[in-house]
Formats: sequence, structure tokens, C-alpha cells
Amino acid sequence: MKILIRIFPESKAGIIGWGAYIPIYRIKVEEIAGMWGNNLESIKGLNVEEKSVAGIDEDAITMGYEAAKNAIKRALINPKQIEAVFFGSESKPYAVKPSATVIADALGITPTTMASDLEFACRAGSEGIRASIGLVSSQMVNYALVIGSDTAQANPGDVLEYTASSGAAAFVIGPSNEAVAVFEASYTYVTDTTDFWRRSLSPYPLHGEAFTGDPAYFDHIVGAVKGLLNKTGLKVEDFDYAIFHQPNGKFPLRVAEKLGFPKEKVFPSIVVNKIGNTYNGSALLGLSKILDSVDPGKRILVAPFGSGAGSDAYSIVTTNKIKNKRDLAKKVSDYIEKKTYINYSTYSRYRNLIKKIGV
Repeated sequence: MKILIRIFPESKAGIIGWGAYIPIYRIKVEEIAGMWGNNLESIKGLNVEEKSVAGIDEDAITMGYEAAKNAIKRALINPKQIEAVFFGSESKPYAVKPSATVIADALGITPTTMASDLEFACRAGSEGIRASIGLVSSQMVNYALVIGSDTAQANPGDVLEYTASSGAAAFVIGPSNEAVAVFEASYTYVTDTTDFWRRSLSPYPLHGEAFTGDPAYFDHIVGAVKGLLNKTGLKVEDFDYAIFHQPNGKFPLRVAEKLGFPKEKVFPSIVVNKIGNTYNGSALLGLSKILDSVDPGKRILVAPFGSGAGSDAYSIVTTNKIKNKRDLAKKVSDYIEKKTYINYSTYSRYRNLIKKIGV
């Protein structure tokens, strides 16, 4: 494996523990298409078979809590040692009240901890990772907990409804000498691009489809990854795995092709075809899936993306410590395989698409 000549500040931090959570409920895309009378052929290009659905008693906080609990199990630390908690979501249950404090309190982390909710569409959780790397590298904190969790919204009948799903991923970030995977370097690329948005008090997001692909997703991920490669001197062939944000099943493969990554390096991280786009959980669940089974000494490229728009790119190298931690909590595959199918009416009730009147 190529060794970086220049050592970057990120290398002082790494992933100590990781965790995932995916709800048990699934709805097939053909069930959604049947509800709206859409031609199933027209949505096959999304490469999504079904999506995960949060239960009636689940939200971004409860899912984030479960993922964080799994991450702490693998970290093998006392929750009281966590000095910063970042919660990234675009579907937080409260408009005004932090979700990070709810999870931190439930896990026994409070009161002597920093806690913040972050927003940047599907990139908010990645923002938390960037912030945590800085805090740990500067020794301001020993450990930080980052959560990306969403019950993604979609206007009924909109194309987004076929992919917008529910799930969460969490990571404990700490000193590199304790890490299962060390951050080598990172790079961020952001612009003001109006590809996807939701106004205050609007229940569902809107999207400019003409901007979704090239001006937004592809331009920003390509910009972040190329920036990382230029910064580090690494090449595509130096990476064993490549993980990109997964809004559907075709975009990650297309951006890989643009960057010169073979599909074989991307396929192992793909989860969108089985659970849909979990927004802040999307790329991070892909990373969790890789960490569940990867060998030591592998270099991983991770590039989350958020509308509005921005992308981060990380170079991460796994260590020998990963072998003893992967079986300490449920794996992504465990959650994907355990499922119960529901119909559209049940999905509508669980996602609060229908309401009782005059009760």
C-alpha cells in the first residue's frame, strides 16, 4: 500500500467504533408504482427494489440512538468519555429542540459534553465527522460521537417517493492509536446550488431535476475527490474501496466511472438497492457495511454528498484493531436481511401521510 509522504492533521484521529440501524419494515417500489398507476419500467433505472420504512413509533432520534448504541459497543469505551455529540439530519423530530441532547442523555453521555444538531441535507453527518476530526486531532476532546439519521420525506406520488427511506449510522471518533480505521486526509467542496430544498413549514421537499445530476451530485463529488487526490498524491488504484452517496442505484456507479474507479470497488458498499436512500445514513451506511467485513491495511475512499450543495472526500486506512470489533454489534447485513413487507396504506400510516380528522 502506498504510504503518504506528507502527514496531514487528520491522521491523529480515527474511527474507534461504528454502528448502524435500519428499520425492519420494507415497501417494494412496485407497490408504490401500483398506488399511483405509474409504469414500473419508468423507474427501473433507479436500480432500487425496495426501501426501508420507519415504524409508527420510530423517528430520526430513535434510529440514531440505536446506531449510536452499536457504535459505542464496538468502541469499548464508557459513554461518559464522549465529550462531543453531533447529530446530522434533515428530518429531526423537533423544529426547535436539539436531538443530540436527547440521544446523549439516553446513552448516559451528559452533562459534561458538547452537543449540536447539524444541517446540510444528506451531508450533515459528514460535517460532524469533519468537526470531530478537528476536535480529536487538536486534543480538545478525547472522543466524539457522530450520528447521521433520517426518515426521509417525499411528496406522495413524486419520484423521490421511490427512494426516500429511513436509516441511521453512527461513529465514535477518537485517537488514531486506538482506531479501527485512521483518517489520512480529507477535502471539502461546496457551492450554492439549488438542486433540492424544503421551506420552513413545508411538509415535503422540492427539487430541480435539471440540477440534481451534473451541477449538483456529480460536480461536487468529483470536485471533492479530485481535490483529495491532488492534496495527497494518491491515485484511484491506491484505493481498495470507493463509497459514494447513494441517492439511487445508478448515480454512485456513474460518478465512479467519471473518476475512473472500477465498479468492483464500489459494489461492496451499495445498500440503496435494498433499503433506498437514507439521506444522512446513505454513504455512512455504505462505510459501515465495508467496516463490517474489511481486512486490515485497506484504503477506503468515502465521499458523502448533500444538496445545496457540497461533498466531502476522506481517505481512510483500516488497522489490525478492526478484527476484534466487527462482531460486537449488529452488522448492516443483519438489518438488511431482517425485514417485514408492508403495503402502501400501512406505509402511509407509518409515515403520517394520512391523518384523522375531527377526533
